[in-house]
Amino acid sequence: MKQRVIAVVLTCLLVLLMVSGCTGTTTGFAPAGSSENKKLVVGTNAEFPPFEYIDDNGKPDGFDMALIKAIGEKMGKEVDIQNMEFDSLVSSIGTKIDLAIAGMTVTEERQNTVDFSDPYYTAVQYVILPADSEIATYEDLSGKAIGVQLGTTGDFDASDIEEADSSTKVSRYNKGVDAVNDLLNGKVDCVIIDKNPAETFVSKHAEELVAVDGSQFGFEEESYAIAMPKGDKELVDAVNKALQEIKSEGTFDKLVEEYIGN
Repeated sequence: MKQRVIAVVLTCLLVLLMVSGCTGTTTGFAPAGSSENKKLVVGTNAEFPPFEYIDDNGKPDGFDMALIKAIGEKMGKEVDIQNMEFDSLVSSIGTKIDLAIAGMTVTEERQNTVDFSDPYYTAVQYVILPADSEIATYEDLSGKAIGVQLGTTGDFDASDIEEADSSTKVSRYNKGVDAVNDLLNGKVDCVIIDKNPAETFVSKHAEELVAVDGSQFGFEEESYAIAMPKGDKELVDAVNKALQEIKSEGTFDKLVEEYIGN
């Protein structure tokens, strides 16, 4: 009798494991593309003004936040924004978050792991320098102490310089503002970061710092897009459809004007 009871219990446990495995709910995270899911869990890194930053109420705000909320409204989904380290966003897509929007550049490396929406913004890397710096070319960056935000395009560009010249020292920060603070304190010679946050940071220290267009250093234009789970065509199509509607009705341009300006 005891052996029969144990067998029944084991059978029930096996059935439960099989059911949970088929429904994909073992982690408690339901894919955003499923019709029953009315919430869109969005990952960001609120250290990238004017695209994302923490407002006076302690909440993530900025152009990307306004854009994803407008997209969620078009999709009929509640948007739940999670502020995370930038370097952990891609690995969290499909497990902890449905998608990520954080001024994220489309790269071949990232495309191996996630799918992207249609691009929504074009940017270029800038180099933040002390006002009296003599750094003026890509070659001048070789051998310097460079500050970057971890996992960003600036990090990738600086890594290329570091690989070519081992005397180059790259300091990687979770927050772009920390890199700028170390530049002000003389701990790094420059900071490589996207144009808009570069201009935002420099505007607060106009007498001490300058932001130089990265095209002067050979950095190419790049495109921001929304990152989603690899192979989730339903979600990608839904986001792209909402994005196109927002653009065609003029909402996108209004958000650009409000958060970014010309």
